[in-house]
This record gives sequence, structure tokens and C-alpha cells, in this order.
Amino acid sequence: MRNSKRLNQVRSLPCVKCGNPESQAAHSNFAKHGKGRGIKASDEFTIPLCVGCHQWLDQYHSMSRYESKAWFEQMLIKTNRMLSIEDREVF
Repeated sequence: MRNSKRLNQVRSLPCVKCGNPESQAAHSNFAKHGKGRGIKASDEFTIPLCVGCHQWLDQYHSMSRYESKAWFEQMLIKTNRMLSIEDREVF
């Protein structure tokens, strides 16, 4: 699923790892979320990360693949909560 609205909303949030206000929409690296060779995961599985933290996640620094997956899942929940709060504040 591609969703430019979600990507823009995720990019507007601070990095969920370090708080840097300049973030990117980082896609999941896991097949469970639709990732494949040369195929990005669905846009619904994105979290805001700055450039440095995005590299940290993609290169599995200091975490195993299993730990990275668990961390990503937690940050995805946090991201979705942050987006939900933002949506409520608009009204």
C-alpha cells in the first residue's frame, strides 16, 4: 500500500529514537510488513527517524534482527499514537 498522506504525516513527526525534528519516513525491513527484494514494505509500516537513526536501524547496529523487529514494532505503535493525537488536535 502506498499512501503519500501517511508518509507526509510521519515525516512531520520528530525522530522516535532521538527526537531530532528533521525526520524521514523509515519503512519496516521485515517480510511480515511486505518487504521483499527491491520492494519496500507497505507505507502503513513507517516510523519517523532522522538520517542517523534510520541508518542505525537499517544496519542493525547494537541489535540483533529479532531485537530490531521488536523495537520497530514498539516504535510503530508509538508513531500511530502520535499521529492519532495530531489528528485529534486538528479538530
